[in-house]
Amino acid sequence: MATEKDILEARRRRARELEKQGEELFPARVPRELDAIPELRARFGDVDADELERAETGVRVAGRLVGIRSLGKATFATLQADGERLQLWLQRGRVADDRLARFALYEVGDLIWAAGPLVRTKRGELSVDVREVGLLAKSYRPLPEKWHGLRDIEARSRQRYLDLLVNPDARRTATLRSRTVSEMRAFLDARGFLEVETPVLQPLYGGANARPFTTHHNTLDQQLYLRISLELYLKRLVIGGLDRVYEIGRVFRNEGVSRKRNPEFSMLEAYQAYADYEDMMELVESMVGTVAQAVLGTTRLEREGRSIDFAPPWPRQSMPKLIESATGIDITRTTTLEALRAAVRDARVADVDPAAAPTWGVLVDDVWSRAVEPTLLAPTFVLDYPVALSPLAKRSSENPEFVERFEAFVAGMEIANAFTELNDPDDQRRRFEEQARAARQGDAEAQPLDEDYLRALEYGMPPTGGVGVGIGRLVTVLAGASHLRDVKLFPHLRPRDA
Repeated sequence: MATEKDILEARRRRARELEKQGEELFPARVPRELDAIPELRARFGDVDADELERAETGVRVAGRLVGIRSLGKATFATLQADGERLQLWLQRGRVADDRLARFALYEVGDLIWAAGPLVRTKRGELSVDVREVGLLAKSYRPLPEKWHGLRDIEARSRQRYLDLLVNPDARRTATLRSRTVSEMRAFLDARGFLEVETPVLQPLYGGANARPFTTHHNTLDQQLYLRISLELYLKRLVIGGLDRVYEIGRVFRNEGVSRKRNPEFSMLEAYQAYADYEDMMELVESMVGTVAQAVLGTTRLEREGRSIDFAPPWPRQSMPKLIESATGIDITRTTTLEALRAAVRDARVADVDPAAAPTWGVLVDDVWSRAVEPTLLAPTFVLDYPVALSPLAKRSSENPEFVERFEAFVAGMEIANAFTELNDPDDQRRRFEEQARAARQGDAEAQPLDEDYLRALEYGMPPTGGVGVGIGRLVTVLAGASHLRDVKLFPHLRPRDA
């Protein structure tokens, strides 16, 4: 059996032979006025052979060779571009002999162009009856033939370019993700939101409970952080009079990699003045339902043998009640760390170590993420979050121990998080100080005190509703994927030697 080295050397030899015959391996120019293969298939896919012959439609196409077969005086090849394929038909007497000789040295993976009339073969295959053909770029490596098994799943993530070439599902997922972002943007634009950009490099991180990546600016001799959220800068813009703003951008959190997490990911955050978290609930369920209908053609899909329907309205559930139903623990009564630790030990919550949690809020979050979150399959708004878990949300007027916040869950994942934003600068300072105490107690994800943001709040921020939507997680659900890496073109992976 030929080794990889043997195959690569053989392809290099064919390339040298092509050069000897006058073929340029990597020409600088592409033939003008190329026809797109998807458009040709859409226009002529149902046209019969006689009509094609009468029309004598000349076309010029370019793409990657993904198949070649010789049948005596004729050679058939398959060209792929833009996710669609078209057959090439080369016959002696219709293509110059020197061109046919060069084409015989072409290999699967090479990028070529071809021109000729569009016809239908005796087998009914739409084809280009080739009269001219040429090389656009030589491929020195062969395309993979099969992708299966655990090993190849990793290869697909590491070499996404190959995955996109040979796996139609990978291309569909990439297209679905792009369309999802476009539809989200169109939805918000139609509601009068202004798209903006905020700093990626920040002198102080904030807006989420997460550990940041740290970097250094040489010229200013300044320590900076990659943003963990878009929130605090967007709310500065609301203070500045931009009443409806949103940003779609990358955020970076120095955390683990799992089916739901990646150190860098895309987030949509939107803020609306003179609104609250009830308005954000309506925005989220309307936007997700609209996006699903646009990209899938339906708001309903199957997941794990059950139907998921994104059409509004979504049900609302209470976080404390869901925890109590799943574990028997009433977090409204176990309000100290030691009491909650004892309750968790008694309830024997799987995969939760009560002693490892540095604060009451961290332990509540651990219990929630292990015992409740995986059970939320249908789109659900979860409300009634304790203040300790929400340092940037406004307190509930009905119970000041809780805040006006919701998280949206589907398929066992949080896809959105929203608040009635805290706009009282004194209360915000107290919350920041509580976060500082949590940091001293060992909470590595506690938020730092941001004096500049507090100063901005002191100028007055209108009542505001804000929401963040994890784009990767939403696409994971829409695509029917099981892992976040399946919907990211370039997911973060362990080094090969690890």
